[in-house]
Amino acid sequence: MVEQIRSDAPVLVIGLGRFGAACAGELDRLDREVLAIDDNLELVQKWSERVTHTVQADAKNIEALKQIGAQDFQVAVVAVGSSIEASVLITANLVDLKVPQIWAKAVSQSHGKILARVGANHVIYPEREAGERVAHLVSGRMLDFIRFDDDFVLAKMYPPKFIRGIGLNESGVRTKYGVTVVGVKSPGKPFRYAEADTVVTNHDLIIVSGTNSDIERFASLDR
Repeated sequence: MVEQIRSDAPVLVIGLGRFGAACAGELDRLDREVLAIDDNLELVQKWSERVTHTVQADAKNIEALKQIGAQDFQVAVVAVGSSIEASVLITANLVDLKVPQIWAKAVSQSHGKILARVGANHVIYPEREAGERVAHLVSGRMLDFIRFDDDFVLAKMYPPKFIRGIGLNESGVRTKYGVTVVGVKSPGKPFRYAEADTVVTNHDLIIVSGTNSDIERFASLDR
């Protein structure tokens, strides 16, 4: 049985390079509780003003992870990529500590395969853009997320309950929440563009567009 992860569960971010710092910073901006750690004191000090909780620790040492309470986290992001050996060892430590959901950065396909075999639930391939994207995905509310430079966002998600079973024009998605349902994907059927009278069912996925803040608000609605 897959353990249900709360959408507001605190996140442990290990590694404060470009990817880890971007992910931790974006999560913090989204008001998620974050503990970011790195064995480099200079990086910890650098990011302490942008991320609420930063700690110097060597995550390759499972005892060090226990001391910071890593075993109490439901979600962890392994953002160490410069050393494949270190990232694999850290991921294995988190698996041993029974962290339910582990996201791990890979620098190559072979690295990613090793991480998956060790026990990473999700393997991601860098760098800063991916860090920001993962920050939105770890909440579990969106299945995919792309943000463009002008703050325009496309996201794939399950539809909120209030728009199911009625036409999109009747649900008032655009007027109430400022987002547009661009398309609908039903199981076993090709993607189709949404129209005013399109009816979304319980089994559909939707593609929506809008600003980052509007999409976040819409994604947080009851599913």
